[in-house]
Amino acid sequence: MTGGPERPRLRYLTVAEVAETMRVSKMTVYRLVHNGELPAVRVGRSFRVPQDALDAYLAASSVDRDRMTS
Repeated sequence: MTGGPERPRLRYLTVAEVAETMRVSKMTVYRLVHNGELPAVRVGRSFRVPQDALDAYLAASSVDRDRMTS
């Protein structure tokens, strides 16, 4: 094909896998997806969340300890 740099394959997670990773219910994950807070791809009747989207969401949502003690 082309001689350009090869992109790494993107991993997609099920709603159940995201819920387990975040330690929340599947309904919470569905709410995040439907509200547009967590990007997802619809596959048939189910959703798949890109691993990098979950990583970005968690990084953006992390709490700074210094702010908690102030």
